[in-house]
Amino acid sequence: MAWHDDQARRDELYRDPYPLYDRARRTEGLMYVPEFDAWLVARDQDVREVLLRAEDFSSANALLPDVPLSEAALGVLPRGFGPRPTVVSSDGAAHRRHRAPLNRGLSASRVAALLPYARTCAEELVDGFAADGSAELVEAYARRLPGMVVGRLIGLDPADVPTAVHGGYRAEELLFRPLSPEGQVAAAEDVVALQHLLDGYVRERRERPRDDMCSTMVAVLAPGDAELTLEQRHELVTSLQNLLIAGFLTTSALIGTMLLHLLGDRRQWRTLRADPSLVPAAVEEAVRHDTAIQAFRRTTTRPVTLAGTKLPAAATVLVAFGSANRDERRYERAGEFDITRPGNRQHLAFGYGAHGCPGSQLARDQLRLTLDLFVRRMPELRLDRDRPRPQMRPTLIHRSPQDLYVTW
Repeated sequence: MAWHDDQARRDELYRDPYPLYDRARRTEGLMYVPEFDAWLVARDQDVREVLLRAEDFSSANALLPDVPLSEAALGVLPRGFGPRPTVVSSDGAAHRRHRAPLNRGLSASRVAALLPYARTCAEELVDGFAADGSAELVEAYARRLPGMVVGRLIGLDPADVPTAVHGGYRAEELLFRPLSPEGQVAAAEDVVALQHLLDGYVRERRERPRDDMCSTMVAVLAPGDAELTLEQRHELVTSLQNLLIAGFLTTSALIGTMLLHLLGDRRQWRTLRADPSLVPAAVEEAVRHDTAIQAFRRTTTRPVTLAGTKLPAAATVLVAFGSANRDERRYERAGEFDITRPGNRQHLAFGYGAHGCPGSQLARDQLRLTLDLFVRRMPELRLDRDRPRPQMRPTLIHRSPQDLYVTW
């Protein structure tokens, strides 16, 4: 019962963490938050300091599960691959090694080459509901476009993308949402199925490389042409799964939240509709105002002092990008959503320092083409007045509305 009470308190905080952030930014030093079992790093300056001091604040436990796994679920997961350190959960030389194939595969030229495909996919998705006059955009669009795009990036057969996307969402559910023991087992089985799907691609690309991210990761993380060892397959599957989930879940969440805030303020939507040149600024303001990745954990490697608070070795800090992005010391009217805000690209929505998101440009491009498309195809787009205002999903990872019913 106590765990369920803790979960209920966490869910309440996760749905709207901003009042807590406001208090934390006004508090001298760091605030300890029992629901997170961590010290909350809430101010922009302090967040940036942590992200630049990787030797003092390790990423090894950046993504710990929010829920305990049942013995039955723990019995299923070993049938798959991993877990192994990834670019998110490694430091120093190990982090640079994992980062290298991402930098190569997400170069400006590769992202630019992917955009025509992304636009075609977006147009086809809108074609599927444009004549209806109403839609639920989370399922009809936001959860579909990024999966198609990252699937193309990785090199997945389009027929495998729905299975991969489903497995990615099930991995998030398993680690961050309370499920029944039976539900955990079913989610674990879906995760294992995703891992075996990716393992098939890894082994095939070793035999027959292509011009895709899967081949790049195989070449960089397992150089040579010998048959992959089991350990290499574990590492590659874990890294590909991380790329897949980060690639579509984060962008899907950003699309949903961006549209929610734009459509929730008719003045903002009308301003954008009247001046589509504001699309890039609208994207930056949306990801600043309510970013998808609200926070990551870091662990102190030695006794340190941050914001005047002395922390022992092995202390957990929760680095709140979402709070830093509303820091009044950096932004005037920090809590307001304003697409005409000047200089709003200095936010931390895509991280900072060594762990800055390598896929930020691809995410931005999908957000921009989405707004361009919706302003052009559905200029009268609005939230459905007959539906209650959308609720946010109770999570600090991939924060987004649960649904988004609209009319036009």
